[in-house]
Amino acid sequence: MSANLASSLYLLTGVLFILALRGLSSPETSRRGNFFGIIGMILAIGTTLFSLEIFVRNLTFVFGALLIGGTIGTIIAFRISMTAMPQLVAGFHSLVGLAAVLVGVSAYYSPEAFNLGEFQNIQTSSIIEMALGVSIGAITFSGSIIAFLKLQGIMTGSPIVFRGQHLLNAVLGLGIISLICYLVFNQSGINFWTLIGISFLIGFLIIIPIGGADMPVVISMLNSYSGWAAAGIGFTLENTALIITGALVGSSGAILSYIMCKGMNRSFFSVILGGFGVETLSDQNKKKKDQKPVKSGNAEDAAFLLKNASSVIIVPGYGMAVAQAQHALREMADILKKNDIKVSYAIHPVAGRMPGHMNVLLAEANVPYDEVFELDNINNDFANTDVAFVIGANDVTNPIAKTDPKSPIFGMPVLDVEKCKSVLFVKRSLSPGYAGIDNELFYKENTLMLFSDAKKMTENIVKNI
Repeated sequence: MSANLASSLYLLTGVLFILALRGLSSPETSRRGNFFGIIGMILAIGTTLFSLEIFVRNLTFVFGALLIGGTIGTIIAFRISMTAMPQLVAGFHSLVGLAAVLVGVSAYYSPEAFNLGEFQNIQTSSIIEMALGVSIGAITFSGSIIAFLKLQGIMTGSPIVFRGQHLLNAVLGLGIISLICYLVFNQSGINFWTLIGISFLIGFLIIIPIGGADMPVVISMLNSYSGWAAAGIGFTLENTALIITGALVGSSGAILSYIMCKGMNRSFFSVILGGFGVETLSDQNKKKKDQKPVKSGNAEDAAFLLKNASSVIIVPGYGMAVAQAQHALREMADILKKNDIKVSYAIHPVAGRMPGHMNVLLAEANVPYDEVFELDNINNDFANTDVAFVIGANDVTNPIAKTDPKSPIFGMPVLDVEKCKSVLFVKRSLSPGYAGIDNELFYKENTLMLFSDAKKMTENIVKNI
């Protein structure tokens, strides 16, 4: 394939990836955006393969690798549940980071194959690009592994902190910068592998102090890191598609992280540096929970309140995802609408375990897009609503974020659920949310707790209505 044709096809892939991002910005166009992304990726892979002489000489090896990887990916795609999607995303981010490291190692030991110079005498610009690519890739890999372990429940979701942690991170960060600069003058294998080793280590250290409630931001941040790692290696390989793709993923991930940080009242730079987390449930909170009375009800009580309401706002959360209750929820909403009851859905930016988690689940259940509202567009409506039906959402509805300066989620915008005339809260128990703190909403006078599996409770409410 000629260089001009390859460049033109890479440019087309870039356009397709931009259209993909544009489509994914809205639930109504997300399928089309996903389609553009698939076509762009197929085109990018095909162009790269046919541009390489080694491809023609190693057809069996290349197609064998594609078959193995494609088969694994297909099996995962069919078997993965929506509740495990955040873990899957974290796992894929780790593979992107590892791929960047492996490509960087290959380029370091065989620079002649990539027209980068000779071993330990690589061009200055190339060694800098290579060092940045492997460093960010290593951070992405190890950080994503920790995120996966936390999300999967293999590792505690609470922050893991120790004395001198930030100082250690700062020293390691300066060490990485120094090693990248030193590699320009001394490209020895020891320096190169030391850089990779320190990057792997700091990837672990910047994610372990981040609490479970902040995982959606972490997923978005690691997405950005994986993009910049790919872009760095793209410059090393002089691959236009990789540069464009990496830059798009890196910049869009960074923008999303910034938007989510604003939604959680967090510092963007603290997120990037792994400098924030949440505290675990304090003894004081435990005492409060033991002492406070709670009103609980059943499906009949909930059905009575819902049937006699004129407006209902549904607030979905991770509990809905775990129970796979979205289809039963939509059935309940359809029945209410047939009785001339206004139904809306309120989505918090960090509800669930990854950006857009609740939107995807509701779309899967064919919930109309015009009934789904973000926090800023619906928060004022709670005060004029008869019933709020909270199904599995916890931290994003906690009023303590507005009242207690000592709370780890203080300042985070939350849904003003407590302002409704009545609140129906579906939850298995009074256990704290992913942030590890007690929810004051449980004990409000207008709150009725419905202790049950979210799907079973919603189905029983449907029967009673």
